[in-house]
Amino acid sequence: APPPGVLVGLGAPDDAAVIVPAEGRVMVQTVDQFRAFVDDPYVFAQIAANHALGDIFAMGATARTALATVTLPFADPDKTEADLDQLLRGAVAMFDAAGVALIGGHTGEGAELSLGFTVNGDADPDKLMRKGGARPGDVLILTKPLGTGVILAGAMRGEAEARWMDAALASMLQSSQDAAGILLAAGATACTDVTGFGLAGHLGEMLEASGCAARIDRAGLAVLAGAEELFGHGVESTLQPGNARVAEPLLAGLTGDAPILFDPQTAGGLLASVPDAAAELCVARLRDAGYVAAAVIGRVVEAGEGPTIHLG
Repeated sequence: APPPGVLVGLGAPDDAAVIVPAEGRVMVQTVDQFRAFVDDPYVFAQIAANHALGDIFAMGATARTALATVTLPFADPDKTEADLDQLLRGAVAMFDAAGVALIGGHTGEGAELSLGFTVNGDADPDKLMRKGGARPGDVLILTKPLGTGVILAGAMRGEAEARWMDAALASMLQSSQDAAGILLAAGATACTDVTGFGLAGHLGEMLEASGCAARIDRAGLAVLAGAEELFGHGVESTLQPGNARVAEPLLAGLTGDAPILFDPQTAGGLLASVPDAAAELCVARLRDAGYVAAAVIGRVVEAGEGPTIHLG
C-alpha cells in the first residue's frame, strides 16, 4: 500500500505520482542535484538525500515524499545496475530515517554520475520558518561545523587526511530534522540552511530579508578538523572564489584571513536567529540531541550604513 497521503506511487507506478496534501497544511517543495563527490555510491546517495531534505527542515516543514533524478555513466549494464541499486539503497536509508517515501524518479545515462532529488513536504502555514524575520537582539545559532567544501576539495587533490574526511562525512550524513524541531520550539524568528553559498552568503540572504545586520564572533565558529590546514596550503573549493566575490561587499572586518566564511557546504547546518532569552537552552538541547558543534556565532543588530556583517 502507498504511504499515507500518496494515492499513486511506486507501489502501483503510473505516469506521475499523486499526492493528497493534508487539510490545513501548505505544500513545501525543493530540489537539489549533485555530481558525485565520493566514490561510494551508497554514501553519496545518503548525503545527496540529506542535503535535499535540509531545505524542507530549514522551513520548519515535515518532509513526506521524494522523487529521484539519476544520471549514470556509460558502462557495462551490470555495473550500471549495481551502481543504481546502491544509489537507491543509500537514498532510501536516509529517507526512511526521516519518514519520507521515495515515490518515483527518472534515470538516464551521461558522462558522469549525478543524483538529484525533489522533496515534497507540508507545514502549518503559521509556523513556517523563513529567511526573513530576524530581529535586532536575536542570537544567531549554527548547528553544524563548517569546512566540508575545502575538505572535499582537499580529498580530490589527495591532501586530506582520512580522519578529516571521516569527520566531514559524518557531518554531511547528520540529519537536521531534530535540529529544526528544537529551533522551532525555541521560537526561532528566521532560519536557513548553510549550503553552497557558504556562511557569509546565506547569512547575507537572511539579513537582507530581515532588514538587519549582524555581528559575528569568529571565535565562535566551529570548523571541521583539517579545514584551516588545507586553506593554509592554498586548497579551496571551486565555488569559493565566486562566493567570496558575492559576499565580501557585505562584510566589515578582516575577511582575507577568514576563508571559512565563503566555504560552500554540503548538507550543512541550520543557521537560525533565536530570541536571546531562549538561546542558551536552545544550544544545550541541540548538543544533547547530537549536534555537538552547535553554538552561538553572533547577534542580530540594527541595520546601518555600509556592510551588513561585522566580523569580530
